[in-house]
Amino acid sequence: MKSSPKQHLMGVALLSLVTLLPAVAGAAGFHIREQGAKAMAMANAFVAQADDPSAIFYNPAGIAFQSGTQVSLGVTVINVPETEFKGTTRLGDNRPGLGVEQAVDTKARDDVFFPPNFYMTSSKADSPWAFGIGVGSLYPLAKRWDTTSPFRDEIKEIAIKPININPTVAYRFDALKLALAVGVDYTYADVWLEKSACADAYALGAAPLPGLAAVQLGELEMEADGDGWGYNAGLLWRPSERLSVGVAYRSEIELEFDGDADYQITAAGNQVYSALAGYSDMVYGTGAETKITLPETWSFGLAIKPIERLTLELDADRFGWSSYDSLDIYFSENRILADSLNPKNWNDVWVYRFGLQYALTDQLDLRAGYARDNNPIPNGTLGPELPDSDRNNYTFGFGYHSERAVFDFAYMWVDFDDRRVNNETQAGTYESDAHLFAANLTYFF
Repeated sequence: MKSSPKQHLMGVALLSLVTLLPAVAGAAGFHIREQGAKAMAMANAFVAQADDPSAIFYNPAGIAFQSGTQVSLGVTVINVPETEFKGTTRLGDNRPGLGVEQAVDTKARDDVFFPPNFYMTSSKADSPWAFGIGVGSLYPLAKRWDTTSPFRDEIKEIAIKPININPTVAYRFDALKLALAVGVDYTYADVWLEKSACADAYALGAAPLPGLAAVQLGELEMEADGDGWGYNAGLLWRPSERLSVGVAYRSEIELEFDGDADYQITAAGNQVYSALAGYSDMVYGTGAETKITLPETWSFGLAIKPIERLTLELDADRFGWSSYDSLDIYFSENRILADSLNPKNWNDVWVYRFGLQYALTDQLDLRAGYARDNNPIPNGTLGPELPDSDRNNYTFGFGYHSERAVFDFAYMWVDFDDRRVNNETQAGTYESDAHLFAANLTYFF
């Protein structure tokens, strides 16, 4: 069955908004676990240690075992994965028998972004209560492909700028050597997306010709923002100075997005839309809204000190991405665009981490770690906006202490497994790796 231009335009625009939102989150995905340089240097195996202000993120119960007032400011420098794809992809309609199949050997454009973090904690020596607040960026993303890339009708550029605010309170039961904590999560995200709309001969109602290139109908730019609320909790048990056990939980957060789309129509597109839908302007604009549920997360950690100066930690994190099974999109004006349901079918995943710290001197700590990070995205919904795969994370770093301050530094190399994909849009292999640097300065009052 042949595809009409109007059906094709609907498909293009719907896919545009679909690719706008899934990349907000992920684990592996683009969930950024690196929320403190000390933890990052140990591959984020920190749930059972939780002994600096970043405990607000990793395990908020940890702040109950800290004393005084601490302020920590940090940044993570993320080199966006240098992704390369070899295979085939389809421009235009991706249904069987339609679209223009092209051979692909291309790389994503280089990019760097700088998600910050801020923590403040306070507790008195004679009180079991502790309070804190954390501000971070848990789901940032930047991805750019060349404007002439064969992926241009799926994604040219996407940018996610999120912020998470997390006030928390903790209480320590001294007789049990146990602390509990609860907190509130508020997440806000601002999103930008740019892509082309392309059609093939079938979609334009013409007979297909050998080697016919896809025709660009327009350029789509979209902006959206959304927010949502959740909660978190933590438990930390320290039965001895050589052993600690931690558990942390973050609830699902439902983000409600509202956005606007501006569609710059080409001369070829103008002929198609004016003939089919009676629309003759060169710019089409409409609003759109949708919801996405970020996953609940469970984190479990065990830390031991086999000798006085050495700390070892083993963690496991579970991300409940099965909650993200579809994306419902609603447009405020349906003259050109139709509302749509879009299956996602992401999977629950586990991440396993190991970290160590060795106190070389009273002022200098050395750290290293490894994590095996599994991705949630099935073959059927994998695409160039988030070409994710399972990862090996290798880390090292150090911490330098003075009487009033600590400086922590960390480096991480993310080595992605080659990701084979074979779905209705693409067939081939993605190869990626990334480099991260982090630094935190913590001051004691």
